[in-house]
Amino acid sequence: MIKILNKKFKPRIKARIRKNRQTLSKNIDSFFDWVKGAELVELKECNIEEDPVRPELDNVFRRSYGRKIYGVKYGGEIHAVMCFAYTNQIPRNVDELDKLSHDAYLQSAQRDQNIGQIAIAYTVWSKKKGGGKLIVKEVFKKIKKSNHLNRLVTLSPLTDMATKFHSRNGAKLLQINETTQNFEYKVF
Repeated sequence: MIKILNKKFKPRIKARIRKNRQTLSKNIDSFFDWVKGAELVELKECNIEEDPVRPELDNVFRRSYGRKIYGVKYGGEIHAVMCFAYTNQIPRNVDELDKLSHDAYLQSAQRDQNIGQIAIAYTVWSKKKGGGKLIVKEVFKKIKKSNHLNRLVTLSPLTDMATKFHSRNGAKLLQINETTQNFEYKVF
């Protein structure tokens, strides 16, 4: 009796495994299609209400004194966003970020127009799976190509989510501050 049942169910199990492999293969293919077709773009503004890290910072803050907003665009939609400030020192909080990026901006106006030597990523979020990792990778490439930036450092919240995200993406913890933590991605 067991042999008969085994014979009936074996083809069903094999068919189910085959179907699951095909479904998984399609999902992986569609995931990589969007990743391959995505491009890094500079944004004039972002929807600050979507920002889970620093929604209190308006678009004026995010775009003044040489600060930038980048997005990963695919199919006419933005799927991930990262905001930067350029400084010559590592900030421990948003107030220091504001002052240090302002100083670097003013110093560059008197010299070579290259703002700061350190890119400080102070917020990142993704609307699509894989978007956060992709934007880190694309921004990393952009920084490597620049002629004046030599470091990529974060100003991250003190959360397990931020720690795991940056650690999984290859960043090293630099310091833990009162309300933030700094991670550094190796540029060279």
